[in-house]
Amino acid sequence: MRKRDRFKRLITFFEGFVILALHTIMFAYLWYGFYQKQLEVPFFRRGDWAVIGFYALLMYLVTSLYGGFKIGYLRLMDVLYSQILSLLGTNVLAYLQICLISRKYLTARPLLIMTVIQAVVILIWIFICKTIYAVLYPPRQMLLIYDDRSPKEILNKLGTRRDKYKICDMMQLDEGLDNICDSLSNYEAVLIYDISAYERNIILKRCFDLSVRTYVTPKLSDILMMGSDKIHLFDTPLLLSRNKGLTGDQLILKRLLDLVITLPVSIILLPLFIVIALMIKLYDGGPVLYSQERLTEDGEIFKIYKFRSMRMDSEKNGIQLARKGDDRVTPVGRVLRSLHFDEFPQLINIIKGDMSLVGPRPERPEIAEKYQKIIPEFNFRLKVKAGLTGYAQVYGKYNTTPYDKLKLDLTYIENYSIWLDLKLLLLTFKILFQKENTEGIDINQTTAVRENAIKEKTYKEEE
Repeated sequence: MRKRDRFKRLITFFEGFVILALHTIMFAYLWYGFYQKQLEVPFFRRGDWAVIGFYALLMYLVTSLYGGFKIGYLRLMDVLYSQILSLLGTNVLAYLQICLISRKYLTARPLLIMTVIQAVVILIWIFICKTIYAVLYPPRQMLLIYDDRSPKEILNKLGTRRDKYKICDMMQLDEGLDNICDSLSNYEAVLIYDISAYERNIILKRCFDLSVRTYVTPKLSDILMMGSDKIHLFDTPLLLSRNKGLTGDQLILKRLLDLVITLPVSIILLPLFIVIALMIKLYDGGPVLYSQERLTEDGEIFKIYKFRSMRMDSEKNGIQLARKGDDRVTPVGRVLRSLHFDEFPQLINIIKGDMSLVGPRPERPEIAEKYQKIIPEFNFRLKVKAGLTGYAQVYGKYNTTPYDKLKLDLTYIENYSIWLDLKLLLLTFKILFQKENTEGIDINQTTAVRENAIKEKTYKEEE
């Protein structure tokens, strides 16, 4: 399997190239067979090639963004979802391009028929590729190494991807570092789960020496170093962590991006806001908007706005997050939450400057205080403004633990760029209709921290 690993990228490239080529050929057939003939001034050869080439480029960029080419990396349904979403987005943009070229609205019927055919081809090709990939690259035989933090949480996550990972054995550091190092060569991969830096470094170097693939759950300090600048002024490399949040030019560009996008979108969506407001008001006669105190940059408190999705007495028993199947959510609110429409009034917060389009989701001061007792570093995420969407929302879930959300938020802060903001905004469309991103916490919880984490203080940073 180690020899086959060398060709994995080549195989993945071939799988992606074939599906992209099929899409392009079908569009070329449609262009030459129908749309080109509708032009008052027909294109010459290079003009036709430019239209088809632009379609191929657009399909490649959108599919890459949504992960549609990651056939062996993502789950089958995730790949299909990404491919279909990319196909629909590309074909809508292609139709707009065709209308601009022809200077009139042409029928979309041929393009719709092509889209259906493309979807069927995607379904067949992805299934074939996934089958081939499963034969060539079966689940890796893995060793899990852990310390005093229970590995149950990571085992549950790995259990959702049995097609890629198979934990054959587990060893705790109590069994001795020498015994663990002697066992490494018996496995195809090793997962180092939340152990102190000293032991982890020894195991990492041993795995490197044996050419054993290694997975590591990073600590917060690791994430801080990932965003460091590399300095080569001497014959000794240096890593520089500025630890000051965003620079002045980044703040200006980020604010401009917020206003350029938010103001037009707010105007366009105004009719939808009025319809939602009427639905909420007609259901129980209560207020349309709901406001809460939340934390943003440097711990500043502001009032966040949302469309009310819960009963008016939802917090009579105290502050708590939404749970799975929460009976406090109204029927109208359940629809709004499933579509994330309840978050729309936060556009007001963005225009006011309380929030940004992209950033860590703002927490309530009371809940943040509870988290900080378990995770002292939790306020690290306040280096930037709170956001409508964020890294943790795109790559995590609603009920992702605060410790893991903190890691994701720090990854965003330490790797910030205006292009990352644009990428996360586009990826937000992908998660809008995925159920796991709107699921609440377990029914017996009041915050996203597991009860055993509160008792055992499992979220600790042992360096």
